[in-house]
Amino acid sequence: MRTVIIGGVAGGMSAAARLRRLVEDAEIIVVERSGHVSFANCGLPYHVGGVIEQRDALLLQTPASLAARFGIDVRVRTEAVRIDREARRVLVRDLATEQEEWLDYDHLVLSPGARPVRPPMPGIERALSLRDVEDTDAMVAAVADARTAVVIGGGFIGVEVAENLRHLGLEVTLVEALPQVMAPIDPEMATPVHAELRKHGIDLRLGTTAAAIGERDVTLADGQTLPADVVVAAIGVRPDVTLAAECGLEIGERGGIVTDREHRTSDPAVYAVGDAVEKRDALDGSAVLVPLAQTANLQGRRVADHIAGLPGRCRPVLGTSIVKVFDLTIAATGWNEKRLRAAGRPHRVIHTHPASHAGYYPGAQTMALKLLVDPETDAILGAQGVGGEGVDKRIDVIATAMTGGLTASELAELELAYAPPFSSAKDPVNHLGHIAENIATGTSSTIQWHELDDALAAGATLLDVRSQGEFDAGSIPGAVLVPVDELRERRDELPDGDLVVHCAVGIRGHIAARMLSQWGRSVRNLDGGYRTWGAGMASRD
Repeated sequence: MRTVIIGGVAGGMSAAARLRRLVEDAEIIVVERSGHVSFANCGLPYHVGGVIEQRDALLLQTPASLAARFGIDVRVRTEAVRIDREARRVLVRDLATEQEEWLDYDHLVLSPGARPVRPPMPGIERALSLRDVEDTDAMVAAVADARTAVVIGGGFIGVEVAENLRHLGLEVTLVEALPQVMAPIDPEMATPVHAELRKHGIDLRLGTTAAAIGERDVTLADGQTLPADVVVAAIGVRPDVTLAAECGLEIGERGGIVTDREHRTSDPAVYAVGDAVEKRDALDGSAVLVPLAQTANLQGRRVADHIAGLPGRCRPVLGTSIVKVFDLTIAATGWNEKRLRAAGRPHRVIHTHPASHAGYYPGAQTMALKLLVDPETDAILGAQGVGGEGVDKRIDVIATAMTGGLTASELAELELAYAPPFSSAKDPVNHLGHIAENIATGTSSTIQWHELDDALAAGATLLDVRSQGEFDAGSIPGAVLVPVDELRERRDELPDGDLVVHCAVGIRGHIAARMLSQWGRSVRNLDGGYRTWGAGMASRD
């Protein structure tokens, strides 16, 4: 049995190594266009910035080590040129010698990955990309004597590259066509990310695009010119489906290779994994493109299982992701509110601002969490987290809960590890569950930051239940101050009609709302309090 694998990173190498562990006598050939296989492509920006000092640390395996340990024939700097599905063979070309050879196969695994988006603009050939080790070498050389850089694109790679170029001392401008960086999170969650980038000297240009790249500058669509010794294009990626399309395999509506539950393409002898493949969304079953290494590695493993005769399950994807931006951690899973609104899907929103661990233990850091819930079924639709330590843990727990089918209210019942240096007795995830339970049972009614203006225009009174000092430091226009601890004795001062209460993050607001509702008042608590409202309003600026 011969298996030929096209693409030697993530999914491709995962399939090769797993297949060898399952079938000792299988012939396995891996064809890789670049000069390296099994490299840590997620670590490339950190080598550019000098955080990962040794380039060799990114090279997890070499063709020689893979041959010695796994008996795999790995051919680097070798390009797959054409697939003859009828004859079950692949034409490959040695890029050094230009010699071509047909490789017969019993099974073919496509793992070509994705290609960087390169928009047609004057000077785009000068823009660097970052997808493989060769790209990294080119970027390291380019920034050696540079003083200024423009990064086009504010997604994962864009913000990572911008941060690492800043570590090198370059003056960095980040250009993003959307009004925010990090599209997987919602606008109010992106506000602290913008602040963090600016705090570290990144010049953010949001809501604009690059129109042209000159020899030493970049011209924006509004006519402004930015100095740029180095230009990095991090606009996104597209599935590399050239080979698949040319040999007649089915390409889906999202532009990726279509596969079945066993990762087989429209040809049962040909499998496909990784960034080139359309995945199935965990929430609605639709086709999605999720270029994440963890998913690619798992798909490669499952393909090997199926080839070896084991069940090769296809897991739907939540798109769980995380990125570091200087001292912030940004993580998300499932759908965001923007996507839910666009799809017209009903949803309930919960914002909290908990500490990473017990507040009385030194070093606690504040984070912002956002949970999205189906109002009818209480199903968890998505979550986002922005902050310091502990964000990764909470989003991972929620992603696990979603995979296990737990409802939002059931988050309150999770038994999570607790000690003061690590968490609180009521973990932030438990707290989200308690709030979800309160709303689901009618114990609490909330209003979102972007709904407040309409509520006030309809005649509701905004009641600020924080302290006088907090109010003096900043308040929502039109708010009436009645601190929560004075609410009972000042009950008769409250105006008639509907009330909206708020505090700093929502806890005192909930206490006040419970009092008021039991006095027969119509009241809603501003979800996430003044802090979420402030972040939301800042996202509109």
